[in-house]
Amino acid sequence: MSTGNPRATLAAACVVGPLMTLVVTGPSVAVPDIGADLHSSLAAAQWVVDGYMLTASSSLAAMGSLADRVGHRRMFTWGMAFFAFWMAVSGLSNNILLLDVSRAVSGFGSGAALASITAIVAQAFDGPARAKAFGLFGTFLGAGLAFGPMFGGVLVNLWGWRSVFLVLAGVAVLVLLSTPMLPRTEPNRGPRFDWAGTFLFGFGIALFVLALVEGPGRGWTDAIVLASAAGCLVLLVAFVRVERRSEHPMFDLGLFARPQFLAVCLVPLVLAFSFVALVIVLPPYLTSTSGLSAFRIGLVLLLLTGPSLVMPAVTGVLAQKVSQRTLFVVLLAFSAVGAAWLTMVEPGASAVALAGPLLFLGIGYGISLGILDGAAVSAVEPERMGMAAGMFNTVRLTSDAVSMAGLGALVTALTKSALDTDAVSAYDGGAEALTSRALQGGLNEAAETLPAGEVRDRAVTAMADAYAAGLH
Repeated sequence: MSTGNPRATLAAACVVGPLMTLVVTGPSVAVPDIGADLHSSLAAAQWVVDGYMLTASSSLAAMGSLADRVGHRRMFTWGMAFFAFWMAVSGLSNNILLLDVSRAVSGFGSGAALASITAIVAQAFDGPARAKAFGLFGTFLGAGLAFGPMFGGVLVNLWGWRSVFLVLAGVAVLVLLSTPMLPRTEPNRGPRFDWAGTFLFGFGIALFVLALVEGPGRGWTDAIVLASAAGCLVLLVAFVRVERRSEHPMFDLGLFARPQFLAVCLVPLVLAFSFVALVIVLPPYLTSTSGLSAFRIGLVLLLLTGPSLVMPAVTGVLAQKVSQRTLFVVLLAFSAVGAAWLTMVEPGASAVALAGPLLFLGIGYGISLGILDGAAVSAVEPERMGMAAGMFNTVRLTSDAVSMAGLGALVTALTKSALDTDAVSAYDGGAEALTSRALQGGLNEAAETLPAGEVRDRAVTAMADAYAAGLH
């Protein structure tokens, strides 16, 4: 193995990390402009984001295993080149079908790049230096999460929605220039690749994400949603059977018997509900219950996302002095306290009242960014680091999809059940219509259609209390 240039390796990783978060958060801001410019429906425009999530999450595990066989640097190079090309196609698309397809196809490239770069960093550093490297990597990953929507908004306002994709393509091309300086490992060729396991797992995860994406809009009893969920179950059961019989599986299920690796894979599921989903759920809640403007909501959310800029680097230093187990306990404790604290915040609460729980949740997530990626690949042998990185990132992205769909559906159901329907009966369309408006952040605008005075005040109070009860 050639060691390459450690500084160049870390620099490339610190660009790729936020790039792979910006590719989701940036284009999501551009969806309304895309729909208007290409004369598409909102559902078709939303697949600009959903299509990418589907292919990226379903291909990560396979790309990681394949990277172990062909070489991590080679797979990273292929992945970044593939990603850059299809991002450019996205930026030049003149119809929504081509844009949706190019975005979906680009997910395969990002899956290859993301699964490879984690293993590359682990091979370039060792011991305390590895902890520092992953701490810095986590800091830049946090920056992508914190400023992704702002990045997308600025580009859309200055140069239009196409600039988001073209800038991402340009950055990917710049990263490609660094690939000759990355460490190169000997491919672990071995017997033929496990294509059966690869396709079963990939299509299974794809159907799972499809069900989660379509469920909130179509309804969870819709035929397509149910068929996708059933297909996912069948394929994943078949995957487990195939992998257990294979001498050289795409993913060694025995890794889940290792406590460290299993713990690393379970933590993202917990954090997805305490951090990722809140970034989606909180803005409409604050608009409806507190009447905050978009700018003030952005400032409030910095209390949640801001710690992800600081804590990964701090965690990288602490990791040299305390055990990973201690850091896991600390991050879960911060997340648990923050979530419990948030349940005590009443509707209409000020930013000061929200500061405590949001900071605790943000600190817990920030700690995770500094240790999880490094812990995942450190739990296995060097020749299987790509496999471990791919499966870990699959769990991470799938957990995000589960949390966003699951928490949104749960809040909706609990809000409806807690609502005093008599109090909002005066609203045209009834409780169902008012709940829908409130969950989209339009409670105050909807209330203006009611007669001023007691009727309006009672309806708004009842809706806000139900919304808060659903979120709690």
